[in-house]
Amino acid sequence: MPQETPLMAVTGTTLVLASPSPAEAPARRPARSRLLGPYARLFAVPGARGFTAGNLLARLPMGMFGISAVMMIAGQRGSYALAGAVTATGMAATAVVAPWTARLVDRYGQARIALPATVIAVLGSLSLVLCVRAQAPAWTLFASYAATATTPNTGGMSRARWTHLLPRSAHHTAMSFEQAADELCFMLGPVLAAFLCTAAFPEAGTLTGAALLLTGMLVFTAHRATEPPAGGAPGAAGRGPSPLHALAPLLGLFLATGLVFGSMEVTSVAHLAALGLGGTSGPVLALQAAGSCAAGLLYGARRPRSLRTCLAWLAGAMALPWAAAATGSVLPLAAALLLAGMSTAPVMVTAMGLVQSRTPGGRLNEGMTLAVTAILAGIAAGSATAGLAVDRLGAGTAYLLPAAAATAALIVGSVTPRPGR
Repeated sequence: MPQETPLMAVTGTTLVLASPSPAEAPARRPARSRLLGPYARLFAVPGARGFTAGNLLARLPMGMFGISAVMMIAGQRGSYALAGAVTATGMAATAVVAPWTARLVDRYGQARIALPATVIAVLGSLSLVLCVRAQAPAWTLFASYAATATTPNTGGMSRARWTHLLPRSAHHTAMSFEQAADELCFMLGPVLAAFLCTAAFPEAGTLTGAALLLTGMLVFTAHRATEPPAGGAPGAAGRGPSPLHALAPLLGLFLATGLVFGSMEVTSVAHLAALGLGGTSGPVLALQAAGSCAAGLLYGARRPRSLRTCLAWLAGAMALPWAAAATGSVLPLAAALLLAGMSTAPVMVTAMGLVQSRTPGGRLNEGMTLAVTAILAGIAAGSATAGLAVDRLGAGTAYLLPAAAATAALIVGSVTPRPGR
């Protein structure tokens, strides 16, 4: 006889397991209930809807700032090289600053650190707009955009809240929802930014992103009852060992995954441009993020798989765009990008679950941010490598890069020690 799925009930601000009596338990739930039920139970936690709304508002600009800066700087200064250098500097600054910001968040609390850090980042965005408009020296653009590196890792803070509020049995669903939210924001953010910069004025994307970031962070930090306790007291968990050592084996995996993302994006842009789509390639590119978003939600309602299984699926799916590109047609490539995107969410959800389990107590936001930093480093390296491959080998051949990076991720993941080993 199949085992009954445990139900959950809310006690205070914590979700706990509650076993139904045999008479109350239905023989079989409808498919829609099996899919939506786990997420409905997540948002039954008091305050969950509020901090999630703020989290989504604050996270949407993460997909807006890069393309907004490029369009604003290139439009006003006439140099894509300068625009690319400025955004690359901001990414490098984020890789250095973000783990320190996360460490302060874990030590002193989300509201005490995240809100001031957000204000500094917003001022950096406003400074960038003013410097571009005033035709200030180029170094001021680099300095202004580097200041946005203090932007807190909102996704990491949200995951930390779910971990604090939920029993371990519900963490898989929560992490899947967060991954789907990541993909949704990175899918809608660039589209919104491009629309604002072209339909309104070049600075509209950056200004709107700054307003959304500050508003979202104000809403997110206002829900103090759901915030995990700070680890700032002497001897508290927040002053325990750095998560870097515990997560070192996984950071190579996140780096390889970032290589997949960065090389796939640049190669797809180049290949679609070669097919003549140009500025209308956005919907095709969005299919990868849409597939990951949908797969993340479906994966959260099902039993989690092993990391090796998810990576094997990723390695197989990343070969599809290369095969589709050889046809010279848009429709096979669109289908391949959708399937490739669907393979990424289970990997990220499962890997982030390992980060959660291996990070020392009181340092979860720092651990999550280290993982994101490794992904960003991989994206930067993958983008640069794919650009060289496109120029020298052609866009179709360059699709071998994400396939190779996914294979590397499978190899790294296969030799990563399991918890407790």
